[in-house]
Amino acid sequence: MADTPTKVLLVDDEEDFLNSLAKRLSLRRLEVFSATSAYKALEILAANSVDVVLLDMKMPGMDGMQAIREIKKSYPLVEVILLTGHADLESSLEGMTLGAFDYLLKPVAIDELVYKIQDAHRKKLLQEQNKAALDAEAPQKQ
Repeated sequence: MADTPTKVLLVDDEEDFLNSLAKRLSLRRLEVFSATSAYKALEILAANSVDVVLLDMKMPGMDGMQAIREIKKSYPLVEVILLTGHADLESSLEGMTLGAFDYLLKPVAIDELVYKIQDAHRKKLLQEQNKAALDAEAPQKQ
């Protein structure tokens, strides 16, 4: 499992930022998917196994708060890291309440971001192992 690259979905309506970050993360051996809207992100999640979503908070159409609700409803084990260019304590607290792994301000140092992604991926793997163990026990309880 350690040889499998972490699969990251970047969601941001700023295409230059998105493309630049995708290249930088790919160079760090992460498998990167990109979406310029929350709607496109949900399509990508439906078609691909993703470990961590980096989600911009301020986007036209479906914003980050609506998106995290949809992601967590359909893909509860996928970890979401919220990104924003606007320091807003209220929305960061709301995002964490909705199940975000963390909340980071743009611009974020690439090393810090990669560390957070790896940490979020470790949490997802643990949750998957716990779920598998519970599922294995379930038939025995009947």
